[in-house]
Amino acid sequence: MVDYQVKDTSLAEEGRLTIEWAEGRMLVLEEIRRDFEKQKPLEGIRMGACLHVTKETAVLVRTLVAGGAEVALCGSNPLSTQDNVAAALAEEGVNVFAWRDQTKDEYYQCVENILSYKPKITMDDGADLISTLHSKHTELLKGVVGGTEETTTGVIRLRAMAQHNALKYPIIAVNDAYTKHLFDNRYGTGQSTIDGILRATSILLAGKKFVVVGYGWCSRGIAMRARGMGAHVTVTEVNSLRALEAVMDGYTVEPLSTAAESGDIFVSATGDVNVIDREHLAKMKNGAIIANSGHFNVEINIPALEEMSTSKRIIRPNVKEYLLKNGRRLYLLAEGRLVNLSAAEGHPPEVMMMSFANQALCAKHLVEHGENLKTEVYSVPEEIDRRVADLALKAEGITIDVLSEEQKKYLESWELGTV
Repeated sequence: MVDYQVKDTSLAEEGRLTIEWAEGRMLVLEEIRRDFEKQKPLEGIRMGACLHVTKETAVLVRTLVAGGAEVALCGSNPLSTQDNVAAALAEEGVNVFAWRDQTKDEYYQCVENILSYKPKITMDDGADLISTLHSKHTELLKGVVGGTEETTTGVIRLRAMAQHNALKYPIIAVNDAYTKHLFDNRYGTGQSTIDGILRATSILLAGKKFVVVGYGWCSRGIAMRARGMGAHVTVTEVNSLRALEAVMDGYTVEPLSTAAESGDIFVSATGDVNVIDREHLAKMKNGAIIANSGHFNVEINIPALEEMSTSKRIIRPNVKEYLLKNGRRLYLLAEGRLVNLSAAEGHPPEVMMMSFANQALCAKHLVEHGENLKTEVYSVPEEIDRRVADLALKAEGITIDVLSEEQKKYLESWELGTV
């Protein structure tokens, strides 16, 4: 019997159409689904997934179901669910608990609902499912063979759990796959973050001072796309190597306390807490726009912003105006949550097909090898990463060169040098 909780089941037809749109652009997953339909590698496996419920995620879920899995799905953020997609999945027989504009209590109740299915494999985006399982439902841990984690923030949390011996089953860090972080984080986050900012504000980026907080893979993409729109990009960093890289990439690099005085738009993507803090907010000029593209809404110190303000109002969808005591007005986008998913549709299907191909193949890997894995955070096996890349090139109709036997022998030897 299918159990679900969505906003409006009448949206199912609209959801099916938007899933179909994504499906036609996710050819790597289509190829994997054909294999899964024949092999049924996930037959009888209960999978608990806490992911952004988008049209792309629906294509992943369909792939897992084709492989024989029973999937229970909840959203990994209170604002990122596409309600029409959730309705379509519910009608297709997926146990889905997700709707946009959840309260914190509703969000965690949905996580609890997923755990009630006693999943054998967990699939997480931010590690809320895994942390709830470890903190509140330890009696279920024996039944879990392994899990995957999709995002940088989640991997940080899980590596901390492993370091403190709190992690009780193996995790594959899908986020760290080359075909995930290079493409999803850089090209996906870059494009979708700009998309979210523009949908929310309808401003011109050309000529604006655009401050990117952090210079990890996601921030690299945001900076690159902002510059492509004509913005003057400044990067702030705490890591000297990344700061140096940003300089070599041609960006201005300075402390956030300095950039705060002149920036027009601020975007954080670090995975850390209060990176845009009270001191920075106090220095921002009138009309500054603040957004976050990290997974959790902790990167901007919103409680401090509330305390510094005399009033606030929603001035347009996903834009909240704060009138500060100093008379300046600051504009917070999407409640400080992921602006690319809260104010837009998230990453394009062509990017997510690679990330979710890793998810599907890693789930198969856990079924086949999970019982023999130690309790730690693993990288995606190289053969999976390469297969995803091969399939992505095939989908684009691109062929590449191959090494000759002579070249292979040369690379495997040490005797030959200068001749």
